[in-house]
Amino acid sequence: MRIRKGEAMRQRTIFHVDVNSAFLSWKAVHQIQEQGSLVDLREIPSAVGGDEEKRHGIVLAKSIPAKRYGVRTGEPLVHARQKCPELVVVPPDFPLYVRYSKAFIDILLRFAPIVEQVSIDEAFCDMTGTERLYGPPAAFAVHLKDTIHKELGFTVNIGVSSNKLLAKMASDFEKPDKVHTLFPEEIQEKMWPLPVGRLYFVGESAEKKLKSLGIHTIGDLAVTDLSILRSHLKKHGETIWHYANGMDDTPVLAEPEETKCYGNSTTISHDVTRAEEAKQILLSLTETVAARLRADQKKAARVSISIVSSNFINTSHQATLDSPTDVTSELYAEVCSLFDQLWEQQPIRLLSVQTSRLCQEEIHQFSLFDNPEKREKLAKLDNAVDQIRSKFGEDAVKRACFLDGTRHMTGGLNAAKREQRKQR
Repeated sequence: MRIRKGEAMRQRTIFHVDVNSAFLSWKAVHQIQEQGSLVDLREIPSAVGGDEEKRHGIVLAKSIPAKRYGVRTGEPLVHARQKCPELVVVPPDFPLYVRYSKAFIDILLRFAPIVEQVSIDEAFCDMTGTERLYGPPAAFAVHLKDTIHKELGFTVNIGVSSNKLLAKMASDFEKPDKVHTLFPEEIQEKMWPLPVGRLYFVGESAEKKLKSLGIHTIGDLAVTDLSILRSHLKKHGETIWHYANGMDDTPVLAEPEETKCYGNSTTISHDVTRAEEAKQILLSLTETVAARLRADQKKAARVSISIVSSNFINTSHQATLDSPTDVTSELYAEVCSLFDQLWEQQPIRLLSVQTSRLCQEEIHQFSLFDNPEKREKLAKLDNAVDQIRSKFGEDAVKRACFLDGTRHMTGGLNAAKREQRKQR
């Protein structure tokens, strides 16, 4: 970070604040403080999980006692129960999470000059220049952590460093209710001995590739010849090499970056084997995506779909449109075309629709086979439906094909969460 001419370079001070087992902690605090419960979910084998009967039954958050049984976030609840038969499972409560998340961010805003919320339960704070006000950063991080616990009843981890990457890595050290530092001079001691899979942005596939190259720790990655990483992992290899060496100059942003894509997906409660049913689900996903585009006055020039089969094979396909659009029918036509090209008759477990290459361009490039009048009518119809749903609820208007009970706006945020987002 460059400051006034003639002054020395000043090291930034960045906090990464992460709520410990947020969904479970917030539910536990709510039960104790507002419902008078004598049982603390955080102190017994417990988990927050979805609807097992509808195949959304995965562990969303777990307690430390549940972790001791080997329960893992993201695994099916049926597997978690096999590991821990006495596991207490509570359903997700998204309106509650939004309320606690707001209270959490409000405390950070009270102390930090710049706060960037990156998810419902974590945020970066740029604390640069606050040492004269608050004292040494690590000591103040302890004060901030304890303030959150005292006022809201749940614990957080705080990572302290000179950039966002290292702060995030530090916050993921020993949990819960801890403050850790990871400054550049501490990288070799604290970060390099860690397994390479612990490095931010190294996923399962990249980890396997790195291990095949004899790279097992973050330190191994940091000292690997960059040309080798480029040849095997392309641009991604260069990025994780920089991360392994603690290099990151991204700023803490007070305002969220502009959305670069809009998409939705849904796990289906049964294996879908008919194209007609799959396309109806794709229509419900497209309804939601297109409505979000129009709400933000965006148009998409690229559409993609993903299909996950019952044996968890993931395939995807995309297409670039002749002209950007936010019209549901136009997007859905392209979605159906992609589905016909991609699907190989395998039973379907999950479907996803994504749009990208966004713009606010109002000009539509018509071809000789386009019907401008029809497109204008469809656009007006979409806008009228949006207005009705905004005033009377999204279930006020639905297509006739959804009268059989199929959800007409599927995927991503459910209705309760979308309403909470509007209120914020």
